[in-house]
Amino acid sequence: MSRPYVLLARLAGPLQAWGLVSRFDRRDTHLRPTKSGFIGMLAAAAGLSRDEPADPAHPDRPLKPLDELRFAVRADRPGTPVRDYHTVGGGRYPLRPRDLITDHRRAQRAATALDTATGPTFGALTARAVTDWYGAPKGIAPDPEGGPLLARKVGRDPMITSRSYLADAKFVAAVEHPDKDLLEELADALEQPKRLLWLGRKNCPPAGEISGGVHPGRIEDVLAATRLLSEDSTPVPWTWIEVPPDTGGASSVTDHPITFHTVHRAYAPRWEKRVRIEPGASIGWDHLL
Repeated sequence: MSRPYVLLARLAGPLQAWGLVSRFDRRDTHLRPTKSGFIGMLAAAAGLSRDEPADPAHPDRPLKPLDELRFAVRADRPGTPVRDYHTVGGGRYPLRPRDLITDHRRAQRAATALDTATGPTFGALTARAVTDWYGAPKGIAPDPEGGPLLARKVGRDPMITSRSYLADAKFVAAVEHPDKDLLEELADALEQPKRLLWLGRKNCPPAGEISGGVHPGRIEDVLAATRLLSEDSTPVPWTWIEVPPDTGGASSVTDHPITFHTVHRAYAPRWEKRVRIEPGASIGWDHLL
């Protein structure tokens, strides 16, 4: 059996968001990084395409060999769950010429009103020409006090959205594989990524150095030799380690990525076990604690 190696990564930043069942109006977050989220970060760092297989010789496995990585994550500082409340589409908006230039449908509807408008003010355009589009101004009329166009009709309903995050969290992610060269390439890519990296969501950039290098040994042993990232962490933090399905005390989570295809994303279940591993002092990011 080949000797295993482990790539360590430091996942820290002001905000993180590792969604499990996110939809447009409600973006959730898991309380720790997901395997799909971290594999996605590695794929982005390596410059892999969403729609093309990483290995053309295996079109049936778009993420090979990243789909072979064994995953674990340690919550050195779990962070604080926060929720960002949004309303979209409400309020009053002026109708600007660029709104017509950038939307040919809206411009066609507005053409008649523009042709019959008189005077130097663009605000002569009536609202009836541009109704029924999400985000389009309604009830357009000049403001009697200042002159600019305002949407006075509030018939459109604002959309309410909710986005959840982990604030001020720090995690150690680890992936295990017998191919040392593969892991070293991924470690280099994390520090010189070919694409932008984020902690689960695009508005969550990572802070500081990410890669913790490649180390010989099983994932449990390497994590046991890795120092805590934060002084205010629990002395023996929780760790979630990917294990075989028949492992006692293991639970299933559907976050093993099959493909990150833009349209046909797919995930499979895997098994993990939550344990406490006392951190050592051999490996660490001393200047980033």
